Amino acid sequence: MTDAERKPEAAVTVASIQMEPRIGEVERNLARSIALIEEAAGRGAELVVLPELCNTGYVFESRQEARSLAEEIPDGPSTRRWLEAAARLGVHIVAGITERDGDRLYNSAVILGPQGFIGRFRKVHLWADEALYFTPGDLGFPVFDTPLGRLGCHICYDCWFPESFRLAALQGAEVVCVPTNWVPIPGQDPSREAMANIVVMGAAHCNSVFVVCADRVGTERGQPFIGQSLIVSQTGWPVAGPASYDREEVLVATLNLADARRKRNWNDFNQPLRDRRDDVYGTMLGSTAKPGWR
Repeated sequence: MTDAERKPEAAVTVASIQMEPRIGEVERNLARSIALIEEAAGRGAELVVLPELCNTGYVFESRQEARSLAEEIPDGPSTRRWLEAAARLGVHIVAGITERDGDRLYNSAVILGPQGFIGRFRKVHLWADEALYFTPGDLGFPVFDTPLGRLGCHICYDCWFPESFRLAALQGAEVVCVPTNWVPIPGQDPSREAMANIVVMGAAHCNSVFVVCADRVGTERGQPFIGQSLIVSQTGWPVAGPASYDREEVLVATLNLADARRKRNWNDFNQPLRDRRDDVYGTMLGSTAKPGWR
C-alpha cells in the first residue's frame, strides 16, 4: 500500500446537514432530519451535525409555545428518535433541540453515538428574543471524548466570542460542531461570503480546530435564514461548502483529526496555543475547565 492509499490514522468523515425546519411541526422535522441523516450515512458520514432547534423551529411567539415544544434530555421523544437512528446507522449525531429542565428552558444540542447518549451543550450566549424564552447555558464549553475524537459544541452566537473556541481548543477539542440558525447581518456585502463564514474560518485557524457548521434555510414568521453551511479545516479554509442560501443540502468531507494537533506548529517558532501569554491573561480564561490540549 502506498502512502497515498494509506488511510490517515484519525480520518473521520463528517456531514453538515442544511435543512428547513417548520415551526411547531416536530414529527415532520424529525422525519426530515432522519432522512437527511440516512443520506449522509449513505455517503460515508460517521459524524452528522444538524441545525439549531431543528426539531421545533426557532421563532417562538411566546414562552408558552416554546415550553409546549420543549423536551427533557435524554428521555424526550426527539432524542430517542435520534438515538435510534445513531444506533441503526452507526453514526454520531449532534442536533439542536429545545430543552426543558424543570422550570427552565435551554437552547441546547445533544451529542449522541451508536452506543447511546454522550452529553449535551446549552447555548451560552443568547441572541435577541431568545432571552425571552431561554436561560443562558450553565454547562460551560464541555469537550466530549468519543471513539471518533474529541468533540466540542457551540450554538450560533457562541461563535462570535473568541473565548468559546479558545476554551474548547484548550481542553483538547479536535472538531467543534456548530448547530446554527444564521440570520442576515447589517452591513453584509451581498457580493461577499457571509460574515458567519468568516467568523468560523478565523476561529478554526486561530485555534487549530476543525469546525462543522450546520445552518438552516427558509423564512419563519417573517425571519429569513441565510444557509451557507460549511465544513472548515484546522487551517481555516473550507473543505466543503459554503452551501447555498436557500436549499436543503448535505455537505460531506473527510477530515484527519490528527492534523488539529500535528499541524498546529506554523513554523519553527510559532504555535497559537503554546505562544499564549499566561502572565498577561489567565491560562483558562478564569474558567474551571481543565487543560487538555498538550
